[in-house]
Amino acid sequence: MTEGLPESVAGTGHRASTPDIGSDLREADREEQLATRAAWLYFIGNSTQAQIAKKLGLTRQRVNRLLAQAREQGLVQIQVTGRLASCVAFEHALVARYGLKDAVVVPPPAEASQLRHVIAAAAGHYLSQHLHDGMSVGVGWGRTLRLSLASVPRHSYRRLSVVSLIGGLTQSSAVNPHETASHLADIVGGQCYYFAGPAFTDSAESRDILMKQPMLREVFERGCNVDLAFLSVGDLANANTMTALNLITEEEAQSLRAAGAVGDLCSHWINTAGEVIDHPLNSRAVGLPPLHLKTVPDTILVSGGKAKVGVIHGALVAGYANRLLTDEATAAQLLAFK
Repeated sequence: MTEGLPESVAGTGHRASTPDIGSDLREADREEQLATRAAWLYFIGNSTQAQIAKKLGLTRQRVNRLLAQAREQGLVQIQVTGRLASCVAFEHALVARYGLKDAVVVPPPAEASQLRHVIAAAAGHYLSQHLHDGMSVGVGWGRTLRLSLASVPRHSYRRLSVVSLIGGLTQSSAVNPHETASHLADIVGGQCYYFAGPAFTDSAESRDILMKQPMLREVFERGCNVDLAFLSVGDLANANTMTALNLITEEEAQSLRAAGAVGDLCSHWINTAGEVIDHPLNSRAVGLPPLHLKTVPDTILVSGGKAKVGVIHGALVAGYANRLLTDEATAAQLLAFK
């Protein structure tokens, strides 16, 4: 009987030779339904793969394949909605944009005034994860770095040395580079080395004479060969650390801005491209020039805040740092930086 069959099939006696497209579609539907059901039980119902296999009458291997199929076909869309989800996304984006080894982004504090403290706490913990016996650590300066040391656990490392990478202040201060370096050395049981001179000399000639002294040459060479550098950057906002400590005058700050400077790294003033600008202050700086940071295996840059976006960008794009620790708002601005 041929009633009800398509003309191409009726009367041929060869029904089996014609592809059953409807059957293939039904099989595909069954596969999708199985994958969807398995995915729902696994991701929503919190069932184990063994429980799903028993419920659906399948093997565990089959369930595993169905879950993979559900992901590949977009039947399952996983979203991480935890408090740190956006931070993790920013970390990956920063690593990709700037070619970093790593980035750590912290969520914003409840009070904006606590931003430095939040970044510092994370930075101290991060630094402690990278310390080991026999290494040499170069240290910059700034309030954030000083605060971060409170989060570095005490531990006596063997043959660990700490090197201050810049000159110091002539008076005692919580942000004095010498005191930051010595405090870290005390925490980790290391030997400390200083640039025994001011952050800035009164002239380029004075700086050159000072840097020729054997004692400073030795520290400079140690700074060039550290295994890890722990740094921050300064900005040129109206209320910046340099002017607050009378290291530079407001007139000098204005001339730095006019010359294109956006902040300093190791007391050297750079622009948004990371170039050390042509300015008299740079010829008077006592410390490790940023160019030497490119050869340091690991350089951790710790900084955040709107005023520092330009100088952070410059330091990263020039390759002076390969690890960054910052806050979420700063990360967003860095990724939007043109």
